[in-house]
Amino acid sequence: MARGSNNISLDAKGRISVPTKLREDLLRISEGRMVVTISPNDRCLLLYTLTAWEAVERKLLSLPTLNAVTRKLKRMLIGNADDCDMDGSGRILLPAPLREFAMIQKKAVLVGQGDKFEIWDEVQWNAHRDSILSEELDESALPDELLTLSF
Repeated sequence: MARGSNNISLDAKGRISVPTKLREDLLRISEGRMVVTISPNDRCLLLYTLTAWEAVERKLLSLPTLNAVTRKLKRMLIGNADDCDMDGSGRILLPAPLREFAMIQKKAVLVGQGDKFEIWDEVQWNAHRDSILSEELDESALPDELLTLSF
């Protein structure tokens, strides 16, 4: 569902307009109900449909709290999660603290990740993408499930 990348702009209130081609799916799947949080790995935001987020949240809540890594993940993902329903014009408000974390100014990129979108500041995304493309793929690091995949 969440695939491709789309350049988007933030308005003066910190809202993004979901590209028209994605709106219908998001409305059908989740009635436009979304959750945004920070990525624990990169300076970007993660945008989930409410249904997809609830599955992630259930998994996180089932993890043992005595484990330091799971506590950190819960703090980062759940502690920064914010409901952000799409309005009638297809816009989603990105809360200021989350925009600040991801260094998102005026121009951003919505990057599909299958079950969610990443929202990057455009300059940060371009640098990150270029860095990824400049690295040689280490095939020995691929999970076994991907070894039979061909491009």
